[in-house]
This record gives sequence, structure tokens and C-alpha cells, in this order.
Amino acid sequence: MPEPAKPGILDRFRTRYSWFDHVMRAQQRYQDSKGDFYAAGITYFTIFALFPLLMVAFSIAGFVLASQPDLLAEVTDKIKSTVSGDLGQQLVELMDSAIESRTSVGVIGLATAAWAGLGWMANLREALSQMWGLLRQEPPGFLRTKLSDVIAMLGLFGAITVTVVLSALGNSGLMKQIVEWAGLQDLPGMSIVLRVASIVVSILVSWLLFTWMIARLPRESITFRSSARAGLMVAIAFEVFKLVASIYLKSVVTGPAGATFGPVLGLMVFAYITARLILFATAWAATAGENPEAMPVNPPPAAQITPRMQVREGLGPAGAVGAAAIGALGALGLSRLARRR
Repeated sequence: MPEPAKPGILDRFRTRYSWFDHVMRAQQRYQDSKGDFYAAGITYFTIFALFPLLMVAFSIAGFVLASQPDLLAEVTDKIKSTVSGDLGQQLVELMDSAIESRTSVGVIGLATAAWAGLGWMANLREALSQMWGLLRQEPPGFLRTKLSDVIAMLGLFGAITVTVVLSALGNSGLMKQIVEWAGLQDLPGMSIVLRVASIVVSILVSWLLFTWMIARLPRESITFRSSARAGLMVAIAFEVFKLVASIYLKSVVTGPAGATFGPVLGLMVFAYITARLILFATAWAATAGENPEAMPVNPPPAAQITPRMQVREGLGPAGAVGAAAIGALGALGLSRLARRR
């Protein structure tokens, strides 16, 4: 009897270490829910939404410059002194035309930003819902869905605003000013303490933001208990990734090609990796022990019953042998009966 096959190294590790089994289950959930596909969609809408936001920023700058002639004159003189010749004059004329069309640029930018933002939010919410295994059988109407996305987008912007304010309060520069105001700047190791405190505050702020995203952005409400640890995990990974991304940008913007394409490629990679981190953390939360809800199990495919009919013509070898044996026994029995008579 053959011996049963031994489990592979991954199976042994999953049996021995519960955390490794959890990571593998999260990875399986991420793959089954098409996490890379949704991360690419989130990245596309993120980059696409930047252009209308830039239009809005230019419009706001136009309104500010139009209302402050002294500032406009200072900016014009700065451009002419920095860029001489016809190019400088062309830049000034371009700025003047942008100021004149600031209203139309702002309206078009706001409308396009709203459309791109709703697409981004819808893709993000659908991706998070898929990671949780929340497959809607009957989606709500179009207006109700868009209204829900608008509310979620406003809530996300509010959460981002709070995190930005908290990050500014925890900025090392501001903390350094507070330390100098308190007269503690000469203490040994104070720079290291400020750096560590800044990182800790950044992680805490990111933790709050990611926990809120994982728990509240899916189509169905999810408790914070299953999202808190996942939010902390992605916050730490996000802080490490920001450090690596800053090193990357410093290394690629030194040359002309890097200065032209490096920031754009860096932004795309940053958005894609961030989306993957959030989606994987959501899958990790969805497969946690305190959240045993699994993906819906699809019914097995329909069974096909194929009857087999085997037709044999005449007696086969086994039938011939059996018939000969029966005939011999019958002849032997008849001969004995004849002798007795």
C-alpha cells in the first residue's frame, strides 16, 4: 500500500505558525477578489483626478492674483528676472490668460474633479467590499449609489483633513519649535527623540485614517474591531514605504529625464503600492479569527451522468470455459443416472 504524500513546506509552516496561515489566507482572499485589478483601477482614477484638481488650483491662484495687484506685479517681475527674453514674456502672457479665464477653468475643473472623484470612490468602495466578501445580490439604484459615494467621499476628505492637521501638529519642525520655546533644545539626544516622536505621530495618524477606510468605506458596515489591527499594519508599512519613496525620488530627479518623468512614475507607483497595501490589509482583516465570515461558496458545477453500455457478441473466453464446465458436469450426471437404471 503506497504511503500518503508528505505535506509541502508551506503546509507545514501553515500548520505550525498561525500568523503565517493567516497571511496565506489573506493572500488567497486578495487573489480571489482580484486585488491587483482593483488596485490598478484605483491608481488610474487617482492620477486622472489630479488634472482637474490642478485646474482648480490654477483657478484659485488666478482669483488670488487678480485680487492682489501687488502680488501679481511681484510674480511678474520674478518671472521676467528668472526667465529672460521671449520665453519670459510668453510665460507672463500665459499667466495673464490663465487669470482672465480663471472662472471657466475653475468650473470645468470642479465638474471634472467631481466626476473623477466619484469614479475613484466607487472603485475604492467596490474593491474594499470585495476584500470583505460583500457581494451584493441586488445593487441599489444609480442615484442612491452615487449619493452614497458622495457622502463617503466627503467623509473621506474630512478624515484626510483631520489627519493632515494632526500630522502638522506632529511635524518635527513644529515640535522643534515647541522644544525651543520650552528651552529643552540643548538636551543630549533631543534630535533623535523629536524624529522618533514625529514618526510615531505619523503612524498613529495613518492608523486612524486607514482603520476608518477599512471599516467604513465598504458598501456594508464593518465593525472597527476587525479593522484596527489591519489599520495599524498598513500604517507601519505605509510609513516604511514613504521612506523608500523619498529615497527613490531623490535618486531619480537628478538627471533631465528623471526630472521630467521621475515624479510622474513615482506618483503612479506610490498610488499603486498604497492601494495594494490597503486592499491586502482589508483582506487580512476579513480573514481574521474574530471575523470568520468567508467568501460565498459557489455551488459545484452540474454533474453529468454518462451511462456506459458494453455490447459483446457471442461468448467470450470466460463464457466458453464456463459453458464447457457446465456441459461436462451435466454429461457426468446423466451417465451416472443411466448406470443406476
